[in-house]
Amino acid sequence: MKIVGLLLAAGQSSRMGQPKQLLLWKNRPLVAHIAHEALNSQLDGLTVVIGAAGEHVQAALRDLPVTIVSNPAYAAGLSTSLAAGLRALPSDTTAAMILLVDQPLVTSRLINDLIAAYRAIPTALALVPMYQGQRGNPVIVGAPLFAELQTLQGDTGARTVFQRYTDQIIWYQTDDPAVITDTDTPEAWQALNP
Repeated sequence: MKIVGLLLAAGQSSRMGQPKQLLLWKNRPLVAHIAHEALNSQLDGLTVVIGAAGEHVQAALRDLPVTIVSNPAYAAGLSTSLAAGLRALPSDTTAAMILLVDQPLVTSRLINDLIAAYRAIPTALALVPMYQGQRGNPVIVGAPLFAELQTLQGDTGARTVFQRYTDQIIWYQTDDPAVITDTDTPEAWQALNP
């Protein structure tokens, strides 16, 4: 089973007012921090989708062994980055873990826990982490869903597709709030950096 990481880092960060990808977390740009966590996990490689502030984001990743995919349509929403990333994955990919650039608390240990849970039920179409009843990220999607996910439009993630297959998805209960902690606004960022 080949599970590849897909880090979506192309967004415009409109609510943040500056590129989230480049905010400093533990003395490195957020995109590089999350890439490090992914690379230190059991994922079979990492593809990063860039768009807004693309040159700067690419520079932040220059020393890391990642595949970079540019999404010129990033302004049309999350679905375009998801499609661009899925198209760029190696043809023998079994599943992709979709990582979001605004989740600084996601660790390689959490990533490995999600991978282990997904591997335990190889017939599942996807895995969605749950924290106290809330759906979280990163999610894992199996290759059978890639084509359908590439038909999404606008600022939509995988959730709408998952609604069609709820009984074939692993709803993974975790006690790690990292899966629901993101930083969309300056206030949310400040709360993580008191």
